[in-house]
Amino acid sequence: MLLEGIFAAVTTPFYPDERVYFRKLEANMERYSRSLLAGMVVLGSTGEAVALSDAESREVLRAAAEATAAEKVLIAGVGRESVKGTLELAEVAAEFHYDAVLVKPPSYYRARMADPAAVLHYFRSVADRAPLPVILYNIPQNVPYEMPIDIIAELAQHPNVIGVKDSQGVVERISVTVEATRKAARRTVTVTPVFEAVTARMLMQKPEGERSFVAADDLAGGAAVATAPRAPALKTRSKEVGFQTLMGSGTGVFAALEVGACGAVLAFAACAPQACTEIYIAWKDHDLKLAEEKQQHITDAVKRICGGMGIAGLKYACDFNGYYGGRARAPLLPITFDQKGEIERLLAEIRN
Repeated sequence: MLLEGIFAAVTTPFYPDERVYFRKLEANMERYSRSLLAGMVVLGSTGEAVALSDAESREVLRAAAEATAAEKVLIAGVGRESVKGTLELAEVAAEFHYDAVLVKPPSYYRARMADPAAVLHYFRSVADRAPLPVILYNIPQNVPYEMPIDIIAELAQHPNVIGVKDSQGVVERISVTVEATRKAARRTVTVTPVFEAVTARMLMQKPEGERSFVAADDLAGGAAVATAPRAPALKTRSKEVGFQTLMGSGTGVFAALEVGACGAVLAFAACAPQACTEIYIAWKDHDLKLAEEKQQHITDAVKRICGGMGIAGLKYACDFNGYYGGRARAPLLPITFDQKGEIERLLAEIRN
């Protein structure tokens, strides 16, 4: 699976009584589907995955997939504290035709997971049996464990581990990761004629064609009927890719692309997908000056909203920019009236 471009880490909307508001989730996914995002990550940290039950997680994956355009890459956050639990949710993601799974390290038994052998065993056990390609997830802000780059490089040799999302926000670490995984086996992925990702749901689509009529004389029953002609198959081609490194912080997208990242998974893209994708598009067009300007345009807002106010702040930013955010699930606290005003000022000139 090709992981190039900007991916939104989507939020999970709730009713005031904290039930999942599935219709609002679907509306968000439908709107993201009309953007220039490469795809979306469901049930990541931004989606409050750790606050959802297993039953809620399954329904969120279902609702999000059913509302998303086939052309958008869908990544499911499935990390659980056990190999068994992670694989069970990965099976659900495969059932709903996601394209890859995002897996964080387990952290409750922190002392035991400090042993590199335990981390390697966990990820290899998941990758060996997962029905979908695995993306490693390094997020030491939330999981009290920083994945060593030598472990990432070793896991990059696994045929079912295709990339890493690094949310530490350190561009130098992205650069070192790209270099450390450069010798990983290259994979052949299916892409469109313009080298965009071909998703599982695209391959399942039945193209619509103009209806034609079969003459009555050709039918035993003697009645003319309308039939759909054979539609041409989806046109695809192949592309060779190596291990794919994704930036997970909105403050360093441009710099990460410059040192070899293939794209980024961004919480800020949940409220401002256009502003985030403009960085990647300018960089892809080799307009480095414009790409850097687009990066600077969002950096202060990303730092304050995502870094300073967290999920509650990001959800209000979604509300302000026309998406459904709502309140975060307890124990996360709501933001204050003054913080809402600050968010509005920060987003005043940022495209959504």
